[in-house]
Amino acid sequence: MAKPIEIQSPEQFNELLKNSRIVVADFYANWCGPCKQIAPFFEQLTRQLSRPKVATFVKVNTEAEGAKAVAAEFAVTSLPTFIIFRDGSVVEKVKGANSTQLQSIVEKLNNDIENASQGGSSSGSGGIAWRGADLPRGYTDVSDAIDVRGLELLNADETHFSVRTLFNKDKPSALSKDKATSNEKDWVESDTDEQLLLFTPFNSAIKLHTIQITSLPPTDEDDDDVPMRPKTIKLFTNRPHNLGFDEAEDIDPTQTIEISENDWNSNGTASLGLRFVRFQNVTSLVIFVVDGDGDGEKVRLDRIRFIGESGEKREMGKLEKIGDDQ
Repeated sequence: MAKPIEIQSPEQFNELLKNSRIVVADFYANWCGPCKQIAPFFEQLTRQLSRPKVATFVKVNTEAEGAKAVAAEFAVTSLPTFIIFRDGSVVEKVKGANSTQLQSIVEKLNNDIENASQGGSSSGSGGIAWRGADLPRGYTDVSDAIDVRGLELLNADETHFSVRTLFNKDKPSALSKDKATSNEKDWVESDTDEQLLLFTPFNSAIKLHTIQITSLPPTDEDDDDVPMRPKTIKLFTNRPHNLGFDEAEDIDPTQTIEISENDWNSNGTASLGLRFVRFQNVTSLVIFVVDGDGDGEKVRLDRIRFIGESGEKREMGKLEKIGDDQ
């Protein structure tokens, strides 16, 4: 019968992250009452979902000599904390003995675990989102905080492209063997010129640390209609609605980012670090794609992920015990 693995050292933990597709880590302390309360539930999940080299459940004693460094590396300051890793990267974090929230995440995990056990990859809205680059240490994907009903994208050909595809959880078709059909394009292209204006409202205030943009234009250099990757983007926070293009050109942005060729990784993803102090209480974000990286007339976007923190950040330093009411 499967039991959680007790972590003894950072080396052991890193080896598990390398060899198991999914790792679910329970950070606890022996003196923590809520940790003891939720421990049977975590053991139940372990028995139900553990799969060799696919899904591994571990416990990290934050006061044990060999495991302290693991807790410090992932900025664990509240107990219990559950961190879910996929392919070595943090994808979810739960603070407190909140079995309901943990169960919800595990239900999404279950689809990924079953697919991975069968040799496939995760897909569909029920699984954990595909991501084209690693997460910064201590931060998670907060894209689920988007109010998709309020999304608005200006200068996109809406007859072929939908703004919601930018936040699709699936791996882009350009990276998959199964290419999208002409009627099912899972990316966005600009229409009359290379500029785009994306308005993204959030259901609650978030702290933004990084934006990951994936752009996978085809490589046919002889085709004049091949879209470009974005080069210059301007960000505007907490606007009540989308901007117009003239307004976006005239007013001062919260931050301007120039994306170089070296910023794109092998997955066609650029991780754009933000001036974190300026993105501490974000309720909406306007992304203005000013131009592309070539002489074409269109820009292509495949995926966007928002990385940061949702809710209020707890005081760093001393570990804090969190009960069921969190």
